[in-house]
Amino acid sequence: MKSAIAALAFAALLLPAQDQPAGGALAGARLRVIVSTDAGGTDPDDLQSLVHLLLYADVLEIEGLISSPYGPGRREHILHVVDHYEKDFSRLRAHSPAYPEPAALRALTFQGATDDPGPSGTGSPTEGSRRIVEQARRADPRPLYVLVWGGLEDVAQALHDAPEILPKLRVFFIGGPNKMWSVNAYDYIHTRHPRLWMIEANSTYRGWFVGGNQQGEWSNRGFAPAHGAGRGALGDYFASLLGGSLKMGDSPSVGYLLRGTPGDPMQVSWGGRFVRLWHNRKTVFTRLTTERDQAEAFGVVEFVLPAPGGATARIVFDGRIPAEGAREGGILRFRFSPRDAKVWPYVMESSHPALHGQTGRFTAVHPSPQKTRRHDAARPNWWIDDQHPDAAEGIHPGAKHVSRWREQFLGDFAARLGRCQAP
Repeated sequence: MKSAIAALAFAALLLPAQDQPAGGALAGARLRVIVSTDAGGTDPDDLQSLVHLLLYADVLEIEGLISSPYGPGRREHILHVVDHYEKDFSRLRAHSPAYPEPAALRALTFQGATDDPGPSGTGSPTEGSRRIVEQARRADPRPLYVLVWGGLEDVAQALHDAPEILPKLRVFFIGGPNKMWSVNAYDYIHTRHPRLWMIEANSTYRGWFVGGNQQGEWSNRGFAPAHGAGRGALGDYFASLLGGSLKMGDSPSVGYLLRGTPGDPMQVSWGGRFVRLWHNRKTVFTRLTTERDQAEAFGVVEFVLPAPGGATARIVFDGRIPAEGAREGGILRFRFSPRDAKVWPYVMESSHPALHGQTGRFTAVHPSPQKTRRHDAARPNWWIDDQHPDAAEGIHPGAKHVSRWREQFLGDFAARLGRCQAP
């Protein structure tokens, strides 16, 4: 009986909504925001999400734009989007005097970390990490939301250099592939700063472009020509990206602030609905593995292997993702985060012939319901994707908590694009 009642209660959350989620910046909340993005790097949909962000710059208090890529993205790629914003600025200002001057946006755009700091997860301060510290230390009682669309390196560095800022931060991390490339910084935060307020969206974010109403103007292929092209410089630029197809995979972090209850990740919002983090998401192997060995998808996997004296090595997963070995006495430690539930092959590259060329495999799986019910008491302010089957879009846990609002958040974005259109 209890399970039937719980199923009905959960299903009610996924019924077609009659109204928008209550609250958020569109309801008048003034929220402080820093965005850390890998725009211009290996993930071009960040450029779409920057267009989205800037069109809501009148209701969000943007205090920093940080370039923190894996790959070639740099500060100049953010400034390129601001150039388009400047062309539309007079029309945007006609709708709201709260839109910031283009020069003000350029002044708060900074370069963040461009390299993996290695197994420690931290390295040297950057312009980006210093900006996070500076703004978190401001005498402002409001929390500082840090939306991470790329690597966590600048957040990790800020916490390393100024741990006293932790209570002020509210981090929304678009994880998944980003976590895979940023696993060392993630592990540092998870281990050293367990009380951080953190939303870790490894798959929920996919509801922005998977599921929901995919017909006509609301489809990924139909939205940009219907609502972007011809709507000023930002609209034309948006329509030119990704061959005119909508992705915007980082925009759920913005949507979370726009409509919902930002202080409570367990409430519905345009950016998703999340659950408390559970125990034991790290798997440690002390040997090479086979596909019968399992680890949690989106968790952290460590290989702790004996190493001949002086040997250096790295493990390359899936033929493309390297994990450098960190020497700890007579062992080497390798760290990786699997971004998909599948079999992950790997090969070792080493200066020592006894290690070089060794291979293995392991299988990443989604956690069992029994595991996800065991909340991690050491991390009381950490939330993650809802694993309930009814919240999934296909293979993506939690994504239906975003896709159910597709017409609402895309409709509102379309109206914002319309602000850029010439009379």
